[in-house]
Amino acid sequence: MVLALLLACLGMASSIEVSHAEGYPERTVRIVVPFPAGGPTDVAARLVAQSLSSRFGHGVIVENQAGAGGRIGAKAVAAASPDGYTLLLGGSNVNAITGALYQNLGFDPIKSFAPVAMLYADSLALAVSERVPADTCQELVNYAKDHPGELKYGAPPGIYTHFAGEFFKTRTATDIMFVPYKGGAPAITDVLGGHIDMVFGNKSTLLPYFKEQKLKALAVTSQGRWPELPETPTMQEAGVSGFPPEVIFGLLAPAGTPVAIIRQLNSAINDGLRSAEVRASLDAIGVDARIGTPQEFAAALDEQARQWKTVIDETGIKME
Repeated sequence: MVLALLLACLGMASSIEVSHAEGYPERTVRIVVPFPAGGPTDVAARLVAQSLSSRFGHGVIVENQAGAGGRIGAKAVAAASPDGYTLLLGGSNVNAITGALYQNLGFDPIKSFAPVAMLYADSLALAVSERVPADTCQELVNYAKDHPGELKYGAPPGIYTHFAGEFFKTRTATDIMFVPYKGGAPAITDVLGGHIDMVFGNKSTLLPYFKEQKLKALAVTSQGRWPELPETPTMQEAGVSGFPPEVIFGLLAPAGTPVAIIRQLNSAINDGLRSAEVRASLDAIGVDARIGTPQEFAAALDEQARQWKTVIDETGIKME
């Protein structure tokens, strides 16, 4: 009797899941990007939105809700209805780092979301101004030690480029001044203008400046050298170990979104990522497309949380 009742309940749950997914989507799906428009994250979101629109036959729009290192947009999605119509472009910074850094967020960066699909992975590089008298990491470290407090690096506070700079200082025992910025783009602009000396930034952002020789690439955080910069060593090769090799980005839904909808979204996203057009567009901004299941994305976020917590703990950074 109990077994029959259990089987009936399971069958009812399964039918409810199917009913939730039938006809989905029936209206516009919204992807919240918790960063300003124009950056690689925003560009990737718009590529995916266009791909999903063509597959669903319904509009998929991108809405930028920037501020507080991604926390404003993430909080809005966490509070949204779990019906598959509001998604978050999240990943390393929003979902893996904030939990180790902040209290009283108003949402749980892991438990408040259901991972849908990873989209791409990016890596970081240490970029310095042409004015800095260093062409290698060791030369930079030597100069910083000979001129304590003179060099300056910039980043938005509380995100991985900030932690990368502090981690570099800790591992190399150097005194380099941190200059906070509202975004990565203004920091890069000031390096180009000679107002600060160095930044850590994404491959997708910095690669054009390296190719045009407007900035010097001293090292990259990836496990292997960038194909585009074969002469630039990895951080490990440069003698600075322990950097997380990449940062990841993907789509997440509010916790409680029906599994059937998550599966449908994952299938459509991966189908788009397999297309030559989307892959070429992601290649053009310097990121690596990643195809996988929601469970694989969740596992990757857990690993990112572990890696970046180690960095945060070692640097001793505390954020209000």
